[in-house]
Amino acid sequence: MKASPEMQARLLDLLAIDTRLDQLDHKVRTLPELTDITRMEAEAADLEAEVVRTETAVGDLQREVARAEAAVQQVRERAERDRARLESGTGTSKSLQGLQHELESLARRQSVLEDEELEVMERLEQAQQEADAATRRRDEHATRLTELRAARDEKTAAATTERAEVASGRDAVVADLSAELVALYERVRAHTGAGAAPLVQRRCGGCRLDLNAVDIARLRSAPEDEVLRCEECGRILVRTAESGL
Repeated sequence: MKASPEMQARLLDLLAIDTRLDQLDHKVRTLPELTDITRMEAEAADLEAEVVRTETAVGDLQREVARAEAAVQQVRERAERDRARLESGTGTSKSLQGLQHELESLARRQSVLEDEELEVMERLEQAQQEADAATRRRDEHATRLTELRAARDEKTAAATTERAEVASGRDAVVADLSAELVALYERVRAHTGAGAAPLVQRRCGGCRLDLNAVDIARLRSAPEDEVLRCEECGRILVRTAESGL
């Protein structure tokens, strides 16, 4: 294949642009935030489940407290009615004595129920603290996840903007090249990751291998407009002022 030395030199400009585009793509794919976001998104489900579990426990204990309060209130109201009847003095001596015994029994029953109510209320307080802590952990986690996503989006947007600018420069370089040379460059790039490489000090700038005497002789004898290839990596070799030929 033939191409002017100037056109071949432009391949190095194209190489620099493609290298930068690859760097930007790699940067977006490997943002440090991505790993943290993936991990924290998985953790978010567990934290939400913990909030649901603790809030459910609080709800169950609130109903248990309500039942305990109702039981205490029922005994208290029964005792108040009995006390009123006893204080009125209405009834036989035996019935009044029965009321007195019942009041004593109700007092014991009320004491037991109040102890049970207190125990449930203490459990409710502990459960509420656990629910509050779970909610706080979830909310703090969500805030951090939002911050990470914002940082990811900001960096991605910056890289995307730069990529568009670099890509527009690529179009200008490609316009200076022949379609045949561009096609070769793209084929090589698809196989090796880079379509061209500078020849510097008798070394391929792509595979970094020194050329042997036979290759050097071949390159020296090649016309300036001959498109050269590295025998080792297949990249297009672009002669430079430092080629050492």
